[in-house]
Amino acid sequence: MSGGDTMAAVATAGGTGAVALIRLSGPEAAEVAARACTCGSDWQDRRAVLKTVRDEAGAVIDQVLVTVFHAPRSYTGDTVAEIATHGGRLVTRRVLERLLECGARSAQPGEFTERAFMNGKLDLTQAEAVMDLISAQSELALRAAHEQLEGRLGERTEKLRQELIDTVANLEAWIDFPEEDIDPETGEALRKRIEGVAAEIRALLSTADQGRILREGLRTVICGRPNAGKSSLMNRLLGSDRAIVSGTEGTTRDTIEEMLVIEGVPVRMVDTAGLREAGDEIEEEGIRRTIQEAERADLLIVVVDSTMPMDGAMPARLPEVGRKILVLNKSDLGEHADWSASEGIRVSCLDGRGLDELRAQVRVLADLGEADWGEHSVAINARHRDRLMRADEALQRADASLSADAEPEITALDLREAMEYLGEIAGKIDTEEILGSIFSRFCIGK
Repeated sequence: MSGGDTMAAVATAGGTGAVALIRLSGPEAAEVAARACTCGSDWQDRRAVLKTVRDEAGAVIDQVLVTVFHAPRSYTGDTVAEIATHGGRLVTRRVLERLLECGARSAQPGEFTERAFMNGKLDLTQAEAVMDLISAQSELALRAAHEQLEGRLGERTEKLRQELIDTVANLEAWIDFPEEDIDPETGEALRKRIEGVAAEIRALLSTADQGRILREGLRTVICGRPNAGKSSLMNRLLGSDRAIVSGTEGTTRDTIEEMLVIEGVPVRMVDTAGLREAGDEIEEEGIRRTIQEAERADLLIVVVDSTMPMDGAMPARLPEVGRKILVLNKSDLGEHADWSASEGIRVSCLDGRGLDELRAQVRVLADLGEADWGEHSVAINARHRDRLMRADEALQRADASLSADAEPEITALDLREAMEYLGEIAGKIDTEEILGSIFSRFCIGK
């Protein structure tokens, strides 16, 4: 993507609304807007002005508000013009077409934010946070995106990188100029510095699971025997009749998946086929998918009919999952004596009792409470995790080479490798190969 031309795109979602926003960015953004509005290009900075966009023949396309942000005081660092049009599909498209006729080109997905990164307005972690902010589905996810957008993760990784830069500089100076009186640090002191950086890296790595849950949702699988009330429970939690409820066993043959927010936690809820001996091939496939989903779950909600004896109510073939909640359903109908000592949550999908307790337990098991969240609200993503793991491995090699009294050049190489991986997180070194992957996920206009 070129940083020397002027690009344009609709920055608001498609559809019909009161207002739509078209964004221009580039060295000729003000001039392109002026040509489309047949006016002078001496726009006052950050002042909205009412103008009329006209076609080549002079016919009116729309009355618009134009606001120009002169470089470098803009989102992208280039001169930016934001044009607020009426929000119809046709009028928005016609205004955009006119801007393209006047010298702009169509922007690619994520190109405005990429331009901001290229111009030093954002580091790479902040650029990724823009997408997290747009797609946030809960208050916690929103908070994490804001923390990252403010540069918290970039600051922490850059601080660690600078620590390694200082260490490598001192070590390599001693290697290159042995005749000079340069203290390379004793092995024990160097090891402590390496271990300190490694400890910080592992603290960030510990947020990977939290970050995945915030971005993708806590994968929660509802399972149990047929007619235990799995689909009724899902409908209750969703607040709508998403899953078919029937007294006929085997009604649910395939998995049903929906996103919802429970106690501030984004949850990807999956309703599954009842676990029993299958009556036909289709039901057997549904049961196979149930077990497969349960094995992938972050949280398993096991629903049982509490009016039945325990032996007949508990599902068979249930995989082991670390986080699990037992739900004793149909509590409004009375409870069998077998369940008297059970610590399961007693729920009635008919009248809603016990659902608040269930929601609270989901929040606890998600490990996203304030005590768990603490200072690590940056919540790394998969790319950050990969670079941090590689940096940690390089530091482990450096530590091992020190313990083995290896040549200092080997230690320096490992430290430099760790430093480069940390630099890739915020884009402090050459990251050309990963930019396309990151920004291609953005919507056009952002």
